Amino acid sequence: MSIDLTPSWQDEELSMFRDNVGRFLEAEVAPHDEEARKQGHVGHEMWRKVGEMGLLCTDIPEQYGGAGGDFRHEAVVAEEMGKRGLTGLNHSVHSIVAHYFLNHGTDEQKEKYLPRMARGELVGAIAMTEPGTGSDLQSIRTHARKDGDHYVINGSKTFISNGFLAGVVLVCVKTDTSQGAKGISIMVVETENQPGYQVGRVLDKIGLKAQDTAELFFEDVRVHEGQLLGGVEGKGFFQLMGDLPYERLFIGVGAQAAMEGAYRATLDYVRERTAFGQPIADFQNTRFKLAEIATTIKVGRAFVDECVGDMLEGKLDTTKASMAKLWGSENQCRVVDECLQLFGGYGYMNEYMIGRMYTDARIQRIYGGTNEIMKEVISRSL
Repeated sequence: MSIDLTPSWQDEELSMFRDNVGRFLEAEVAPHDEEARKQGHVGHEMWRKVGEMGLLCTDIPEQYGGAGGDFRHEAVVAEEMGKRGLTGLNHSVHSIVAHYFLNHGTDEQKEKYLPRMARGELVGAIAMTEPGTGSDLQSIRTHARKDGDHYVINGSKTFISNGFLAGVVLVCVKTDTSQGAKGISIMVVETENQPGYQVGRVLDKIGLKAQDTAELFFEDVRVHEGQLLGGVEGKGFFQLMGDLPYERLFIGVGAQAAMEGAYRATLDYVRERTAFGQPIADFQNTRFKLAEIATTIKVGRAFVDECVGDMLEGKLDTTKASMAKLWGSENQCRVVDECLQLFGGYGYMNEYMIGRMYTDARIQRIYGGTNEIMKEVISRSL
């Protein structure tokens, strides 16, 4: 049951790029995935290797050290990792951080950080969530007090992707605690040899075992006023909202890729595995289930490709991006679950990619804004 899942936006150059990405992942990342899952992160050396291959910041202009491509190049990297169940390199968060610098940073901030991020020398993270504060960003308590030409940051963050390895963290703070959204700013914190900055636990998650998700603590962390993203206080909430479509489309792209990877792995398995003297693929239940999955994936590919096209034209809005995140993550969880069922008991084993995909999928409905928030955003536009 072969269906064409080639993206409508893929051309010859992107096809060659995809082949290169796939070969690199198979040769350099996949062999170390089990080790990364055991230690809870992929290590800085892996990030530098990915940077050397030109797979980081692919849609950042060349003048800032990027590859000068567009979102399609980012999508290719995300898809090739997603199809293989390789989640240790949270490349999407790294790219999102780079775009905060590109879209909102000062010229000095762009020139200082983007080339190093593109080379993998600095891993990027963004610290929004706090203990007791999830999607309600206006209620954050971490604050930055002005002290001469510096800011002093105090507070804590949790569930921070890339938190353990991060070399630069965009920290959402209150610079005016008397205001709600208008009191939020984003501070740029370099982590190396930074007094008062501390990485807490690498959190023990049910999935994404190879990716470092950590707690971060800030105790009188002093940063120069030049580390205020964009150079103007109170712009943080606007900056966050402006980059949401980019972030949520990444989740939709990743969900689509995971479904396609799970489907192909399941096809291979049911054709090889036998029961009652015949391949599992010959049973009507298997054929019907695969037909449903193939249809879901084909529909998803059309919608994701449309969203990528809108992103390239600069017209992807928050509503449509929220739909991509909502539809993609809900169906990812369902499709992977149905694929796992066809593996039987083997699907429950972590040595099988489908089992890891199952636990990895669940977070997709939570981060980037919960799917309940997505429904609220979409319903407001109706």
